[in-house]
Amino acid sequence: MQAKDTHLIGHLEELRRRIIITMCGFILFLIVTMMFVPDLYSWLVRDYDGKLAVLGPSDILWVYMTLASVFAIACTIPLAAYQTWKFVSPALKEEEKQVTVKFIPGLFILFILGICFGYFVLFPIVLGFLTGLSAGEFETMFTAQKYFVFMINLTLPFGFIFEMPLVVMFLTRLGILNPTRLKKARKVSYFALVVLSILITPPDIVSDILVIVPLLTLYEISVSLSNFIYKKSIKYETGMQAQL
Repeated sequence: MQAKDTHLIGHLEELRRRIIITMCGFILFLIVTMMFVPDLYSWLVRDYDGKLAVLGPSDILWVYMTLASVFAIACTIPLAAYQTWKFVSPALKEEEKQVTVKFIPGLFILFILGICFGYFVLFPIVLGFLTGLSAGEFETMFTAQKYFVFMINLTLPFGFIFEMPLVVMFLTRLGILNPTRLKKARKVSYFALVVLSILITPPDIVSDILVIVPLLTLYEISVSLSNFIYKKSIKYETGMQAQL
């Protein structure tokens, strides 16, 4: 019993150390990004005709902290993934260690691709549609806080959604998922993705299609990658059994 408790305490200490390293990395990235917030701000509002309003000094601080935090989170993802890998790696076989560490760069790349899709494709369409509704009816004035909250709500989720193929590959490699399960869940998954697309886009068919098609494509890519990894794992296990 005492040995079990000691083992558990050791795991908790290791987990605490990994969390502290990740948090320190986030704070470091946050500090560095804070120095570039004026440049980031200018770049993000370059297509906006006019200036964003602030309702008080606290709004200025909010803009600085929010922009810096979002970019710091993006930079911290590879570090967080690596620290997670370091924590679980003692329980993995040597081959599994080599496989899982290769997923880390992909997490960052797919996250950035998702953010780019949300910002360059979805955000201009939705913003243009909504501002078009107010043309001739309202005097439009955006505050910096509402503008960036709207932007982040449309772009940040896609950073995580675009990681779906990599997550599916990883779970397939661990034996948690397989292509058969994904194919059986296709109808339910399609329905959920379509509902998600409709909820985050304005009520017009063009915007819906621009979001639905990439999401369904990502799901099919995930199924194909899961099938590839699953067949490869089966082939490897068969070869190992034949050697025995």
